Amino acid sequence: MSTKISDVVLVVDDSPESLGMLNVALNQQGYTALVALDGLQALAIVEKVQPDVVLLDAMMPQMDGFETCQKLKQHLPNTPIIFMTGLTDVEDVVRGFEAGAIDYVTKPISPDEVIARIKSHIETAKLALSAQDALDHAGSNVFCVSEQGRLSWATPYVHKLIDNIAGDDFSPWASIATKLVPWLMGDTSINLLIDCFEQPLNVSYVRLQQEKHLLRVAEAKQQKTAEHLQQKLPITKRESEVLYWVSYGKTSWEISQILEMSPRTVNKHLEQIFKKLGVDNRTSAAAISIRLLE
Repeated sequence: MSTKISDVVLVVDDSPESLGMLNVALNQQGYTALVALDGLQALAIVEKVQPDVVLLDAMMPQMDGFETCQKLKQHLPNTPIIFMTGLTDVEDVVRGFEAGAIDYVTKPISPDEVIARIKSHIETAKLALSAQDALDHAGSNVFCVSEQGRLSWATPYVHKLIDNIAGDDFSPWASIATKLVPWLMGDTSINLLIDCFEQPLNVSYVRLQQEKHLLRVAEAKQQKTAEHLQQKLPITKRESEVLYWVSYGKTSWEISQILEMSPRTVNKHLEQIFKKLGVDNRTSAAAISIRLLE
């Protein structure tokens, strides 16, 4: 994509003053800030987009920060959550960690301290995810076949993937074998695209291992469209088309030319998009869109 997304910080606090201060500080440092006044709003936001880190006030009416944290971790098991608290009691701090928080800062908030904590935890989380991705690519998506394309073994991930995309084909591995044989006899430096299932499958050659062919498989990525945004977000078809092009960094005038409408109409659609997504600018709306499209 042509637009690079900034790191997204979800701030959950019932104090408009705190939200305003943190919003300014985060924007100045290049972060995209999404705000929620309570736990329910926060849960609604994470259903649409996954933030890179969460700043969470401990003391809020109705659903407090501890309960909110527990529910957020169900949706965001790998996302760091930092408590903001005026509480000095050790038991309350421990309770925050038990709820799933990774760190805490005390009120009154120091923006510089918060930014430093955010940067550190985002970098740590990304390193952890990169390590997990490396492990996945190294071993969990491979399988082994004979010269005749017959399956010798496959990891649980591959079996699950094939089951998910096989559809009405009750012997998917036999279908795969018919595609593999001519490919194995030819140029295996070029990946094989298997398109006989509900979703295409990309197969690459790894190496010859004990007279067996070790192969790597991955779902072929499909280009997502504005229709995907409409399915995932509470917006109309036309609004999804506008948001789609916003995610590519297009101006209102450029979008008006693409969609054959006036720039004024584009801006009216944007106003409705901001309202429905609970954001106040194009950058935040684009952040949600890009996450879903990626």
